[in-house]
Amino acid sequence: MSDTSISFTPRSSRTLFGSSFSWSASHSQRFKLSKRCKTCALAACSDAGLALRGKFDVEKEELSWESYNILIQTHCIRGSIDKSIALCGQMEAQGMRPSLKSYSCIIDALGNHGRTLEADAIFQEMKCLGVQPSLRDYNLLLRGFLRKGELLLSDKLLVEMDNDGIERNKETYILLLDAYVGSGRLEDTWWVLGELKKRGIRLGSSVYSKLVGIYRDNGMWKKAAMLVMDMQDMGIALDRRFYNCLIDMFCKYGEIDDALRVFDKMRSEGLKPSIMTWNSLIRGHCKAGDLKRAVAFFTEMQDQGFYPDPKNPEECINALKAEGLKLSASIFCVLANVYAQLGYCEETLKVLYLMEKEGIEPNIIMLNLLLNAFGIAGRYVEALAVFEHIKEIGISPDVVTYTTLMKSFFRAKKYEQIPAIYKQMELAGCTPDRKAKQTLQNALVVLQQVKLSSEMLGHL
Repeated sequence: MSDTSISFTPRSSRTLFGSSFSWSASHSQRFKLSKRCKTCALAACSDAGLALRGKFDVEKEELSWESYNILIQTHCIRGSIDKSIALCGQMEAQGMRPSLKSYSCIIDALGNHGRTLEADAIFQEMKCLGVQPSLRDYNLLLRGFLRKGELLLSDKLLVEMDNDGIERNKETYILLLDAYVGSGRLEDTWWVLGELKKRGIRLGSSVYSKLVGIYRDNGMWKKAAMLVMDMQDMGIALDRRFYNCLIDMFCKYGEIDDALRVFDKMRSEGLKPSIMTWNSLIRGHCKAGDLKRAVAFFTEMQDQGFYPDPKNPEECINALKAEGLKLSASIFCVLANVYAQLGYCEETLKVLYLMEKEGIEPNIIMLNLLLNAFGIAGRYVEALAVFEHIKEIGISPDVVTYTTLMKSFFRAKKYEQIPAIYKQMELAGCTPDRKAKQTLQNALVVLQQVKLSSEMLGHL
């Protein structure tokens, strides 16, 4: 079909089609553009409203085959899938068929929006009309199925590929590998790996990272560790993502020493730890009960600039959630301890509120940290209030609670109350630890000195 020239008068001297073209002319000046040029200009327009609401509407005119395809692909890119499908109907009514590229765009757009059944219908329509789908089209439809978790449909599509004589490529297997790893299908993952090796397709570090993830989730951490040797034998460089997966795996299964060795190796390779690295180390040490080391990693993480305002607990919690970290009481305790050690009472208290907001019940460790924060700040009255609150909610104070309360009164120079707290601790059945005994001894020494001083003043 030949391009028929049409004429129009520009509305003004401004740019009508975004960055496509502009002019400066009087209202009486007239230009002539072919339909093809006009369609291309509309397709390139950054303002969809301007492109579709102009003085002329190209979709209402009799378009060429090429113009239809340009508009179909443009609508797909903009997410207007229904308009693309409507244009396909117009083409068929005029005895035309969309190009292979237009079909591909529609299938891709439908798959990206989860409309996989419609994508499959378009795909089958292509074949019925004699348009042979390419390998790329099969992969686009496969990606749509896998993204939506429709593994049965994806299996049927693989069979269809074999029947149609379509050879699978690396992209096909990587799509399958991602889906099988994500759904925990270990045997299917091994099958994909076997196919990749059989076809001599070289795997990258990102693929091995996925394998570490599925081995980790299936408790096969030793097998995952062997992947490192396989990668080294094949000369594949380990990237940060792979190191992160290894560290997370070792931390999950309590192999903290191995996690730290990998962490040191990662740094020696010049790779900077990401927030995921720190999260794994903090979570692992919390799980192992090494809160002191967890706090050290948390502090170092802040020093690396991951939290621009470390005095904002909510920002820290939101950042951890954004990275996919599952919040637990241990994480809140680590965060609270950081603020408590600095004497930030309000921030420590806010962590407690955030913890309750997440549906996690405060435990004795968390409340002891809050008590300690008030004690470090010299606010013994609030520390005593926390102590009373612990008893009111039915939690039994432990030796750490009593010792922390004693230290709070010692810092506030309320030495006379410390022996009473010590006595209360013994009556509660808590065996005093070294710190409690030392605090009591220091308080008694001060009280004795005060008594002697008073007696001397009395004699004077």
